[in-house]
Amino acid sequence: MTDDPRSLSVEWVLRERVKELTCLCAISQSVTRPGLSRDEILQGVLEHVPRAWQYPEVASARVILDGRTYTSPAFQEGRQRQTAEIVVGGVPRGTIEVHYAQEMPEIGEGPFLKEERSLLDAVAKQVALILDRHEAEQERLRFRDQLWHADRLATLGQLAAGVAHELNEPLGNILGFAQLAQKTPNLPHAAKEDMRKIEAAALQGREIIKKLLVFARQTPPQIKRVNLNQVIEEGLYFFRARCAKQGIELVLELEPGLPELIADPAQLNQALVNLVVNALQAMPEGGRLTLRTETHGAHLSLSVEDTGVGISEEVMGKIFAPFFTTKDVGEGTGLGLPVVHGIVSAHGGSIRVESKEGEGTRFEVHLPLVRPDTGQGGG
Repeated sequence: MTDDPRSLSVEWVLRERVKELTCLCAISQSVTRPGLSRDEILQGVLEHVPRAWQYPEVASARVILDGRTYTSPAFQEGRQRQTAEIVVGGVPRGTIEVHYAQEMPEIGEGPFLKEERSLLDAVAKQVALILDRHEAEQERLRFRDQLWHADRLATLGQLAAGVAHELNEPLGNILGFAQLAQKTPNLPHAAKEDMRKIEAAALQGREIIKKLLVFARQTPPQIKRVNLNQVIEEGLYFFRARCAKQGIELVLELEPGLPELIADPAQLNQALVNLVVNALQAMPEGGRLTLRTETHGAHLSLSVEDTGVGISEEVMGKIFAPFFTTKDVGEGTGLGLPVVHGIVSAHGGSIRVESKEGEGTRFEVHLPLVRPDTGQGGG
């Protein structure tokens, strides 16, 4: 190793230090603007790093983070490189690298100065701090949205319960009088058909009210030991013929010996039916419907997966909003998935959705073996 002649020049040393300080300041200023994504943050860092090295004209930089690669403009991988590890929250997540596109004289750490080693370590630490703050902010925003959604559901639940109770009586009268009118002697055929339509509409309205009450959790639960596989087998009884008629292959992958849940079987059945109906409506041209159960530690999972039309990103954020539907009039009330969400939440569980347009959708429900409100668990 030989000394770099330029190190004898005070002016050159000062210029290099200024470049390093400018780099750190530029990084700090460029990535602290609000609303930046992780990709934008890393690209902002990489734009400034090469300028601080002693050969900026042939230097380029790269970050490898969580398996993804980000590079500075006109990146060229070189044999001579300097690397520092990025550690976020005590967990190694990747590296930041500086490459020289041409072979440069070796003066310290290869062609790199010891001050550049310190600078790269400092940049790596700064990147880690920036990412840590960014991820904490994203988590805070997700938590805020969850609280907002929960508050909105609670308010709509109270509204739905009031509306349902108010509608029950007039609907009951409509249904009763329509049934009585059908018994009128010598009732014209056309009038009788009209009465049947009124009766059918009233019954449909009653079903909607039942869903509203479930969504508002106004129906008393019947808690007991439940075999989730049995709930699925029974719930699919009326769908097998429909699947065959629509050209849908029904696949069951139910884990044998599944532990029992402490739950309301009627509500679980309704959640299952709503998910299955949603999947069937997404496959008008046929496809494959897969239901799977698995044990995950203290939880059971139920996944309902279809190969249908999928859900767009725009719609994804609204699917659990009450009364939101993309279906035609008469095909959906916009209560199916909110009811599922309400039932799963009432059982202390969670629901996750993955979808890709044109390829299908998977709903995954996680239910605890021990109910948080009772401390009871399955056998």
